[in-house]
Amino acid sequence: MIEFTVKDMSCNHCVQSITRAVKQVDANGTCEVDLGAKRVRIGSTHAADEFRAAIADAGFTPEAPAR
Repeated sequence: MIEFTVKDMSCNHCVQSITRAVKQVDANGTCEVDLGAKRVRIGSTHAADEFRAAIADAGFTPEAPAR
């Protein structure tokens, strides 16, 4: 599971934009967005960097979550 924190995600439109970006990288992947926690979890065999770039291209700032 790939996970990002996206602090600049603030509404359902943001959720839709991020989900769309993820699906453009891997249409068969899963994308779970927790708006309240500002967390995106992606299930895919594609590299995390591909999703990071797609989310950034959609106008957001994905970060690796603090552990």
